[in-house]
Amino acid sequence: MHIPNSQITSTIQLALAPVFLLMAVVALITAVSGRLARVIDRMRFIHAELLAEGELPEKLRAHYLVEYGDVKRRGRLCAIAIFLDVLSGVLISLTVLELFFFQAGVLLLGEGSYLIYTFIAGLVCFVSALVMVLVEVVYAYRSAVWDLPIQGGERP
Repeated sequence: MHIPNSQITSTIQLALAPVFLLMAVVALITAVSGRLARVIDRMRFIHAELLAEGELPEKLRAHYLVEYGDVKRRGRLCAIAIFLDVLSGVLISLTVLELFFFQAGVLLLGEGSYLIYTFIAGLVCFVSALVMVLVEVVYAYRSAVWDLPIQGGERP
């Protein structure tokens, strides 16, 4: 079986085109993972402060309880965004495999009709992940406390 070099080259080019989208998926996962790590660190800090031996002033305790709920919601949004982004990566990777096998002649045209569905589903998941990141960023900004409660006349 002899396959011309031009056909091999075009097959590889066609199959690798969605890989650039995979790079965007990886970049988004990295960015959201960083945000999630900061959220988890903040949750741990607030948790430690609430359980500390010393008595917290009531205003500061109430502030930490509200912030803990906000940070928890942000963590959920980040987790959803990561889930959707990973699912997007899986679907786009399946698209790359399908394109490669379709071009190589392993899949027939009728069998490859689901190729468009995996690609569109991957794009929908990616866009949904972007929307979740946007929602998390807006929520983080809106829940940021610009006026912390004063503790003993000084800011903590």
